[in-house]
Amino acid sequence: MSMEAAKLTYEVKNHSMVVHLPKELDHHNSQNLKQETEQIMDETYINQIIFDFSNTNFMDSSGIGALLGRYKRMSAVGGKVVVYGVNERVKRLLNLSGIYKIVKQYETKEQAMKG
Repeated sequence: MSMEAAKLTYEVKNHSMVVHLPKELDHHNSQNLKQETEQIMDETYINQIIFDFSNTNFMDSSGIGALLGRYKRMSAVGGKVVVYGVNERVKRLLNLSGIYKIVKQYETKEQAMKG
């Protein structure tokens, strides 16, 4: 596995920001996620955040908090947050947290982009 998969990467296209999440979305990565997405949103008009969970197999409560924070920021500007590529383990956690009441899940990036 390359080091690339170990860190957060971002893609901005047509007012959408795709956040490629790392293997583990823990406290440290969640802090980086908050700071880096805030910076991008301050510099660019974004009305949709798409979280790519395809490489993620661990997430703790700070990851849930980071997702909720991005959702609040997006809903304040009439935008939305969606996720894709979620495995069963992470899906269970997102389900328990109630995230799916406010965030839609898609199988692929293409579906998420069309949202």
